[in-house]
Amino acid sequence: MTDAPDGRPRPADQWRHRGVRGLTIARDASVRGWRWWARSWDRLVAALQDEAPVGSGAAPAPSGPLVEQRDVPRLIAVPARGYVYSFYIRATFAWSSPASMRAEVLSWYVQYFQPNAIQRLTRLASDAARDLPPHRAGDLELALQEALAEDPQWHYQRGDIVITCRPDAAVRLDERIMPALQPHVDRLVELEYQFDEQLRKARYAEEVSRQWATLLSDHAEDQDIADARDHMLTAQRDAARWITELLRRHSEHPTDSVSAPPIPPQQSRPTEP
Repeated sequence: MTDAPDGRPRPADQWRHRGVRGLTIARDASVRGWRWWARSWDRLVAALQDEAPVGSGAAPAPSGPLVEQRDVPRLIAVPARGYVYSFYIRATFAWSSPASMRAEVLSWYVQYFQPNAIQRLTRLASDAARDLPPHRAGDLELALQEALAEDPQWHYQRGDIVITCRPDAAVRLDERIMPALQPHVDRLVELEYQFDEQLRKARYAEEVSRQWATLLSDHAEDQDIADARDHMLTAQRDAARWITELLRRHSEHPTDSVSAPPIPPQQSRPTEP
């Protein structure tokens, strides 16, 4: 290669240098572009196949079908009988697919199908709540659970993809009706406590009676035990006749003040002559 008389490269040499440098830059850019395209192509193929990209940093795929739990962001309101008060339903949907699917793809289908599931659950709850008074939230929840048990899995399809939904629901009372129900609920709690207390007393009395029966049976030949047994049975019969007479008089004259029959005297234990 020779230079011009003034020491500068000849025009042909300048174009040759520029061409070689351009080819080198284009080659390096092509190599980098090809590597980027190869990586992007692998990710695209993996996404279309619903598989995670293979690499040193890839996490192992979980075993079993992928399930996404999704709560309804707002309570579902359905009117009670009379259309003055409402029931409020807290709903949860468990979404899954029998086919292998990535979490991002399943989330997209859940976002697409969940309005349909909410509408279906609202229709079921409305049909069950239409004839119920507003304080029967427990009956509505029971009816709704029975309806969901008859069809526990809802299926939605888009193209060849089938998504399965398992709904669950809990019912809450209208807050406006709670102050009216509070005194009745408190009274029921008190009555249930009294019932439990009386039941414990009855069980204790039954246990004592069983122990006495065992004692009297084991010492049936003892005259003192036999006399005590006869005394107890006579007292019980007298008390039963007194209660029966009192109830009879009350039923015949429910509004009049009827004097109670005389209380049977306490019988003394027979003494030896």
